[in-house]
Amino acid sequence: MSAAVPPEILRQVKLLELRTRGLVNSLFTGEYRSVFKGQGMEFAEVREYQSGDEVRAIDWNVTARMGKPCVNRYVEERELTVMLAVDLSGSERFGTRVRFKSELASELAAVLAMSAIRNNDRVGAVLFSDRIEHVVPPRKGRRHALRLMRDLLVYEPQGTGTDLATALEYTGKMLSHKAVIFVVSDFQSENIEQPLRLLAQRHDVVAVTVDDPSELALPDIGLARFVDPESGKTIDIDTSDKSVRARFAEAVADELQARRRLLRRLAIDEVPVSTDKGVVDPLIKFFRTRETRARRR
Repeated sequence: MSAAVPPEILRQVKLLELRTRGLVNSLFTGEYRSVFKGQGMEFAEVREYQSGDEVRAIDWNVTARMGKPCVNRYVEERELTVMLAVDLSGSERFGTRVRFKSELASELAAVLAMSAIRNNDRVGAVLFSDRIEHVVPPRKGRRHALRLMRDLLVYEPQGTGTDLATALEYTGKMLSHKAVIFVVSDFQSENIEQPLRLLAQRHDVVAVTVDDPSELALPDIGLARFVDPESGKTIDIDTSDKSVRARFAEAVADELQARRRLLRRLAIDEVPVSTDKGVVDPLIKFFRTRETRARRR
């Protein structure tokens, strides 16, 4: 960490590291390894089953021929690269509950970064708004993870809008080998289907969708003025009008349904997180769903 970093920022980074390290050590290390460390594996040999071997590694055809249990052994073909594409647009600097969407995104990205580092993988980040704001090339090690967390906490974006398509294209071009890419965003951006499809064809893409409860339902607070955090435009709305609230709820439901349909169509897993809840349960659910699916295969 640089000596030029203000002490308050260093304290924030240290607190984030302590919080996420505890989560990683107690909850996510085994989950992460079981889901991701099987990727990029190369067949090495068939050998006799030994105590401690996983049952799913048994080669039943060889077992039948040899008359005794035999397992396939694999070695890791290459180290895993985890990339975090994190949305820093104006809509992320919003929150009406425990934290802003950007703060939730930073904590989740930190947990993933610490999980990768704990498993000796490389981790990097692309921070974006309506442009590529900042890039942290993937590397290993605790010092690198701390630098990444610092950047997530303190980087001040120049743009306020969202250009997710450009961020997806940029992330894909900078990676020469298959990687696991977590796209952390509210996905409030246009023309993303094609770049998402192309990225998912080469990499393992996971969509972390960040929302706030107040974005899903218009509160009944009378006449109110709302400001678009990305464009700065204002609009006056009578929130006491039931028809207005109904149209808002319908529009939000359509948008969420369209997002889910898109991700399902592209076979991209979604990890939904909300500012009124933590990151633990959604991540555990994601890891365990992935592991269950892999076992069925």
